[in-house]
Amino acid sequence: MNKSDKQPTINDVARVAGVSKKTVSRVINRSPLLKLDTREKVEAVIAQLGYVPNPQARALALRRNFLLGLLHDNPNAQTVLNFQEGVLDAIRDTEFALVVRPVDRHSPGMLDDIRNFLELQRLYGVLILPPISEDDELAALCRDMGCGYVRMGSAALDEAEHLVQSNDRQMVEGVVDYLVEQGHRRIGLIEGPVGFRSAFERREGFLSAMRRHGLDVPQDAIVPGNYRFNSGVEGADRLLSVEPRVTAVFASNDEMAAGAYHAARARGVEVPRDFSIVGFDDSPIAAHIWPPMTTVGWPIRQMGKAAALKLVAPDMADARPSCFPARLVTRSSVAPPAKEI
Repeated sequence: MNKSDKQPTINDVARVAGVSKKTVSRVINRSPLLKLDTREKVEAVIAQLGYVPNPQARALALRRNFLLGLLHDNPNAQTVLNFQEGVLDAIRDTEFALVVRPVDRHSPGMLDDIRNFLELQRLYGVLILPPISEDDELAALCRDMGCGYVRMGSAALDEAEHLVQSNDRQMVEGVVDYLVEQGHRRIGLIEGPVGFRSAFERREGFLSAMRRHGLDVPQDAIVPGNYRFNSGVEGADRLLSVEPRVTAVFASNDEMAAGAYHAARARGVEVPRDFSIVGFDDSPIAAHIWPPMTTVGWPIRQMGKAAALKLVAPDMADARPSCFPARLVTRSSVAPPAKEI
């Protein structure tokens, strides 16, 4: 092979463009810390020379692959999917790729399994979904291994550069306020699974608002759930079996709220005339069910994008927020109680 057949290198690009190799690297990595004219000049030279970055060589130099890992043990598939889409939004048109790794939070070997996974994949960083994001030992493991990480949670679990969080407690207080404004006084709760911080925050928001309004919460007005449809059916059936019956229920996610619809209809209870229902997530099922469900919408996709950017482009404006407020999405599943029951 003669000299003219050699592939151009990053050094060739830097020499022709009249910039440092570090500047070329910043252009390749889409760093925001560059002037537009510098970026355009370097990109023009890259196109002129036909330079193609070598991710294997760069990964070897960094001792990391251009891979982000998504760790989860989450029963809500829609949450995982929405977060994943946000990550892909962030790394689209870059050399980064995403590896999704389900884990078992109940396994005594979970941390060892994750350690082996990180060592094998040499990840650039990991994104950790609840409830395992609430495990401080897992965050410490990432720090010890020099692996970047960002945790998703329903409360402040970490420093801002390692966190995307929602305001679940505050939003559920808003749900209760809304139901009270509609005239409801006997309001039930279908809880999320034990051990989830989101379930805890939503329960605390519910109880706080009920106390603030001076409303009683009988023991039988709170029923367990696990974020799955069947637990919503069972929970709502229990609530509807007790007299005096609740006139409204907050279910800690949309899937359980959809189960509450099913339980109500099986009993001939009409939503919302006889029984108002509010969910949490604003998943597709909330808009597609009839009547459309009032719910809390949290920006999971936006949180996923920000979490990925905190790892791959932390200086970008979209990477800076750590708190992503949810919002109440009012549809047709809530109405004033028809009468005292």
